[in-house]
Amino acid sequence: MDTAALKAMQAPLKAQYTEDPGTALVTLKAEGELDGSGIACKVRTATALSEAGLHPATGGDGTQLCSGDMLLEALVACAGVTLRAVATALDLQVSGTVHAEGDLDFRGTLGVAKDAPVGFRDIRLNFALDTTADADQIATLMKLTERYCVVLQTIVSSPKTDVTVTTA
Repeated sequence: MDTAALKAMQAPLKAQYTEDPGTALVTLKAEGELDGSGIACKVRTATALSEAGLHPATGGDGTQLCSGDMLLEALVACAGVTLRAVATALDLQVSGTVHAEGDLDFRGTLGVAKDAPVGFRDIRLNFALDTTADADQIATLMKLTERYCVVLQTIVSSPKTDVTVTTA
């Protein structure tokens, strides 16, 4: 897709959201199934049914997806798509890779040490780019990618989260 095609595709949406801001609010949803057959949760994606389970550091055997890995994968996917969209809008030719890694202390999630945090301590996102863009263009590309990456901004801003339960 080139710059003109991207702008043409997004122009009606931008106009609609400017005219009626309420139409820009979209609720994304995910659902998992707890079927009682092990320590797992089945999550339906757009194209497949994925099964998440325990990470090997918490007793899993490594045959199921780890939700921590899935979080990093979502970050990589969002950052990569956002970077490609920004590069297209800026008419920059960019390829390469996106890599995310995060540090976990599994003593926290296993309740071994109360002072050990549950969750990622640090997350690092790295782009290895192949481009002819100059340093200023790359700085703009990265600034806009960080600004508009939904998953990155969600992690950074840590939104209010409600947890509820209903019983049958």
